[in-house]
Amino acid sequence: MSFFLGVGILLVLIVIGVPVGFALGLAGIASMFMIVPLTPIIALMTNVVMETVSSYVLITIPMFILMAEFLSAGGISRDLLLSCNRLLRKIRGGMGMACVLAGAVLASASGSSTASAATITRAAFPVMKRIGYDEGFSLGIIAISGTLAILIPPSIAFILYGLMTETSIGKLFLAGIIPGVLTALGYILTISLAIRLKPEWGPSQSESDAMMAESGEGHRVWPIGLLIFLILAGLYSGVATPTEISALGALGALVISTASGRMTPRQFTTAVGNTIRTTAMIVTIIFSAHLFGYFISFTRVTTELLNWVAVSGVSEVLVMLLIVGIYLLLGMVMDQAAIIILTAPITTPLIVGLGYDPIWWGVIIVKTAEIGLVSPPMGLNVFVASAAAKAEIREGFKGVLPFIATELTILAMLLAFPQLSLALTG
Repeated sequence: MSFFLGVGILLVLIVIGVPVGFALGLAGIASMFMIVPLTPIIALMTNVVMETVSSYVLITIPMFILMAEFLSAGGISRDLLLSCNRLLRKIRGGMGMACVLAGAVLASASGSSTASAATITRAAFPVMKRIGYDEGFSLGIIAISGTLAILIPPSIAFILYGLMTETSIGKLFLAGIIPGVLTALGYILTISLAIRLKPEWGPSQSESDAMMAESGEGHRVWPIGLLIFLILAGLYSGVATPTEISALGALGALVISTASGRMTPRQFTTAVGNTIRTTAMIVTIIFSAHLFGYFISFTRVTTELLNWVAVSGVSEVLVMLLIVGIYLLLGMVMDQAAIIILTAPITTPLIVGLGYDPIWWGVIIVKTAEIGLVSPPMGLNVFVASAAAKAEIREGFKGVLPFIATELTILAMLLAFPQLSLALTG
């Protein structure tokens, strides 16, 4: 009963507009009062803050966000997009496919999906609109391309999952590679099929001709290629920890953007400010989720659920699929970071208790979060792309529908074949 009361308090606070981070903290503290004396609660609050702030791995989050902000401020994504377009401009729909390819490369350099979506929008949308792409389809391509940053490592979502469940972040990064590549290929195939079935969604004039002048500007993209190589080599060789790599990556992004001559003092200040705001939000949610997590632990709900599954005869697969369905529903109405931080400590012990791999489960959770980034009514990447393009949000949600179908298909594949996620983890 106390568990449902606590969840009820949390839902009420969220519904009345209390920010998720504060809602989690208030609900956790208020709920613990029902089952724990005041003195232990105060001790827990102190320990949560100290343990979270002293976490060495936590530094990874602001560094990867800062890297994405520096790359955006320096206009690196536009150079990358032009280079990708050179490879694909002879194919009908090549500009859209170039957005996906650029999104995948940007994902390898930072773990921020919203920053990726915003920068791709500014670089690609005006050109796509000029050469005749349907506005909604353009927004859908850009929004979905940005989601690759949540799955392709280094990913902030994997870092959060690893922190909340004490799972190896390095193995999570490895587990995200094949699903990330498979997802990018799925997007490209979707663009090709959509333009074949709906020719009016595609360009009305030659993409090659429309981009020729801009492609001739000749901005160098080898620095970001080198940066990505160093990040991935450092992560997977074990030479440096994810935290050290994230700091070096942010420094490299600053050097590249400054050397390009397009990083102004104002842009630098904006990048740092955006990083501080985003990091403060995430850390607040982590503090509060830990408090709410202690309340969940005191209720012993995970143990009771495992016992219920054992005596009820319900299939483990059915329980797992039910939890996945709940994640998809939560993704429509809640922030993805908040979902992972709040639910991973609850669902992961349950799933592991049912006999599933925690690394595989991390990929599944992150995949559902990726789908949530473009699912109505709260698909954050669609809002970001529409705002950056100064276009109707409704058009963005219409254009992303074919990609949601692709996402659900790939999610089904990852559920049916866990080795797609675990093949590289050893």
